[in-house]
Amino acid sequence: MMSKKAAAKIARKRAAKHAERGRNAPLGALPEWNLGDLYSGLDDPAIKRDLDRADAECLAFEKAYKGKLADMAHSAEAGAVLGGAVRRFEAIDDLIGKIASYASLVHAGNTVDPTRTKFYGDVQERMTAASTHLLFFTLELNRIDDPLLEAAMADPALGHYRPWLEDVRRYRPYQLEDRVEQLFHEKSVTTYSAWNRLFDATISNLRFKVLGKTLPIEPTLNLLQDRSSAKRKAAAQALAATFKENVQQFALITNTLAKDKEISDRWRGFADIADARHLDNRVEREVVDALVSAVRAAYPRLSHRYYVLKAHWFGKKRLPHWDRNAPLPQVAMRTVGWVEARDTVLTAYGAFSPRMAAIAERFFAEHWIDAPVRPGKAPGAFAHPTTPSAHPYVLLNYQGKPRDVMTLAHELGHGVHQVLAAPNGALMAPTPLTLAETASVFGEMLTFKKLLAATRDNKERKAMLAAKVEDMINTVVRQIAFYTFERAVHTERKSGELTAERIGELWLDVQRESLGRAIELKSGYETFWAYIPHFVHSPFYVYAYAFGDCLVNSLYAVYEHAAGGFAERYLAMLSAGGTKHYSELLAPFGLDARDPGFWQGGLAVIERMISELEGLS
Repeated sequence: MMSKKAAAKIARKRAAKHAERGRNAPLGALPEWNLGDLYSGLDDPAIKRDLDRADAECLAFEKAYKGKLADMAHSAEAGAVLGGAVRRFEAIDDLIGKIASYASLVHAGNTVDPTRTKFYGDVQERMTAASTHLLFFTLELNRIDDPLLEAAMADPALGHYRPWLEDVRRYRPYQLEDRVEQLFHEKSVTTYSAWNRLFDATISNLRFKVLGKTLPIEPTLNLLQDRSSAKRKAAAQALAATFKENVQQFALITNTLAKDKEISDRWRGFADIADARHLDNRVEREVVDALVSAVRAAYPRLSHRYYVLKAHWFGKKRLPHWDRNAPLPQVAMRTVGWVEARDTVLTAYGAFSPRMAAIAERFFAEHWIDAPVRPGKAPGAFAHPTTPSAHPYVLLNYQGKPRDVMTLAHELGHGVHQVLAAPNGALMAPTPLTLAETASVFGEMLTFKKLLAATRDNKERKAMLAAKVEDMINTVVRQIAFYTFERAVHTERKSGELTAERIGELWLDVQRESLGRAIELKSGYETFWAYIPHFVHSPFYVYAYAFGDCLVNSLYAVYEHAAGGFAERYLAMLSAGGTKHYSELLAPFGLDARDPGFWQGGLAVIERMISELEGLS
C-alpha cells in the first residue's frame, strides 16, 4: 500500500498542477519544450559519452595539427590538407555546441535549481578545458601569409570555408601570444562567465512585494503594462525597493565586468571600448556612430513627441515612469490565448511566405517552445540556435498580453533564421548581431501589419499603433540610450570604480535625454539599470536592436513596393547565415547602411506612425 507520506506528496503535486491550470486557464495549455532531441535528461549516459568524446577529439586534433599548419600551407596539397583540418575543427565545434547548448537550456528552465546549476557549471568547465586544446588553430592559421592562404583556397576543400577564414583573419591585429590566449580562455570560467552566473542567479532569486503578493521579476515587470494604475505604481515601487536593497551587488558586478573588459581590450589593442563588439558584428565603427547620432538627433521627433501625446491621452502634462508602457485609457485590453497567438503569427508568416510559415509551425508541432512563466525560469525571451546538427529552441514567458504575441513573432523570426542558416555548418551559420535582429523584427512587422489591416475600429487601431510605436521606441530609442549609458559607464570605469549612486546618475542622464520631459522619473528609477541582462552578458549588444529595427523599416518599405520575388530574396538573405557581409546581403534590395540617409528612412517610418496617431487623437 502507498504510505501516507507518498499519498500526500502526490496530492500536493496534483493540487499544484490544478492551480497552474487555473492560472493559465485564459491562455490555454502553454507548451514546454522537449530537449530530448539533444539529450533525454541530466542522467542521459550520452552526456558523459559526448563529454569524454569532446575531450578525446580536442586532444587528438591538437596532436594532429599543432605546430604543423605553416608546413601544411607550403605543401602541394595545402588546400586539401587545410580544408580537412577546418572540417574536423567544425565537427568538434558542433559537438561542443550541442553539449553546451543543452546545459544552457536546462539551466534557463530553472536557474535556481542547485542540480541544474551545478550541471551547467560543470559542463562549462569541461568545455572550456577541452576547447583549450583548440586555441592554437585559429592563431596558427592567422600566421600563414596571405598569398599562401589565398592559393590554398583555390582548392574547394578550403575555399568552401573562405567566409569563416576571412572572419578569422579580421582578428589578426588583436591576436595575442599563444600562452596569453590560453590564459584568457581558461580564466574565462572564473572571470566574466562566473560573474554572468552570479547575475543570473541573483536576478532569479529576487522577490518583489506588490500589493500583498511576493513575486519574481518577470510577473512584476509585466505589471508595468497592467490596466490598473495602482498596480503599475506598486510594481514600480516594489522593483525600486528590491533593486535598492541589492544595488551594491549589481554595482560590484558592473564594475568587475567593465574592468575585465578594459583589461582584455587593452591587451588586445582595441582603440575604442566598443570596437570588440563592432568586430564581432562585422560592422564598421563609423556606421554605428552614424546610427547613434541619427537616433539621438531624432529623440525630440520620436520619443519626446510621442510621450507628450500619451500624457495628453491620460489627461496629464507628465507621466510617471511606471506609466510609460501603460495601456491606453478607455481601450479594452484583452488576454490573447496561446492558440490565437500561434494562429496569428503563422497566418502573418504564411501570407508572406508559405515556406517561412512551415518552418515556424515546426516550433509548435515539435515542442521547440517553452512558454509558461515558472519560478526560477530565466526572464525575458530568446531563441537559442543550439547547433546545426540539431535545431533551435525558443524560450518565452507568455502571459497573454498583445505584446507577448509580438514577442512570439519576434523569437520565431530568430528561429526561422537559425533553421535557414543551419546548412552553412557550425562555423558559418552564426549571423552577426546587426543582422541577427533583422528576421526577428521583420517577423514582428509582418504580424503587426496583418493585424492592423484587419482592424476597422478606430480605437482599436489607435491602441495597436500606439503599442507598435512604443515597441519601436523601446527598440530604437531605448537601446541607443542603453548604448550611450554603457559607453559612459565603461569610459568612467577606466579611472576607477563607480559607486552605485554614480551609475544611477549616468542612468538618469541618458533616460532624461531619451525620454523627454513628458516622462517624470520618480524616486527609485535610478536603480533600474541593475536588471538589464545585456549589460552583463553582451556589452554593447544593444545597438544591434536599433540597427535591426531601422534596417527592417527600410526593408519593409522595399517589400511594400516590390513587384515580386521579394520573399525569395529575403529567405535567401537569411539562408546566407554568416557567409556574407551585411552590405552584400542588403545590395539585392537596393539598401546601403553606409549611406548617411539610410537611417533617416528607417526613423521616418516611426515618425509617420506618430503622425497618424496624432490624427486619430
